[in-house]
Amino acid sequence: MSIIKSFSVDKGDTFYIKHGSSNFTVIDCNLVEERKDDILQEIAEESRGKDIFRIISTHPDEDHIHGLEHLDDRFGIRNFYCVNNGATKSDESPSFKRYRELRDSSKAFYIKKGCSRCWMNDNDEEKNYGSSGINVLWPVITNGAFKKALEKAAEGESPNNISPIITYSLENGVKAIWMGDLETSFMEEICDSVDIPPVDLLFAPHHGRASGRPPKSWMEAMSPSLVVIGEADSEDLDYYNDFTHVCQNTAGDMLFECADGYVHLFAENPYDVVGLDDFGKADSYGLSYWGSIATKGDY
Repeated sequence: MSIIKSFSVDKGDTFYIKHGSSNFTVIDCNLVEERKDDILQEIAEESRGKDIFRIISTHPDEDHIHGLEHLDDRFGIRNFYCVNNGATKSDESPSFKRYRELRDSSKAFYIKKGCSRCWMNDNDEEKNYGSSGINVLWPVITNGAFKKALEKAAEGESPNNISPIITYSLENGVKAIWMGDLETSFMEEICDSVDIPPVDLLFAPHHGRASGRPPKSWMEAMSPSLVVIGEADSEDLDYYNDFTHVCQNTAGDMLFECADGYVHLFAENPYDVVGLDDFGKADSYGLSYWGSIATKGDY
């Protein structure tokens, strides 16, 4: 069993995956001041005993890196996963300065389509920490559109479209996908360059904004059992009404308990979600049980 946690952090992203193996993964961070200490403490408690601690930073927008310096100071980041980029900002926040330091250091591992690393998607029989089940579908670093996105980010423009596409999967269990803040127009441009798999959980790009809805062909390929919409102003959101969906604006913190064949959803605020199965599970993790989905199985 593993756990995916999505924190409610004021129009930003902070996730962690507590793997069934000896791995722990944080995906992005937006450590707003009123939640910073509690989130850092929870990460410390949940990662205790794990041998591999990694950060995946999808891109250096402030709402995806805010508080990175606190995360680094607390845990001493040694495995910093990001795309190889030269993003700049005319007004550097403390968090972007720390991002740049980590990105340009020996602690960085530059992710790209098909990349492999011990304990990310491979195991070491000697230490046997296990694979984390994380794979990277994008970027293709030779792709012209991606090169242009890198150039724009290096010139201080938005880094949204340097975001990678990553999946997390369990054997006989969940397959989840993240796309950072990729924008619809960019995804349409690279549409035929990415092999999009069927998934159980889609963490909607750009926090679920309409400007980040994946192309129709990707949605059909993924056929997600559940779309997880992040936090943004309601008028900016695409509510994915053609799919079963949950929204962090309503849910608050969300936790996905990933077991063989099922994902059980717990959330901060009680709510009835149309399209989820009711397994009658008790409230847990300090959260309310919302319902469950059956996973698609082997991928």
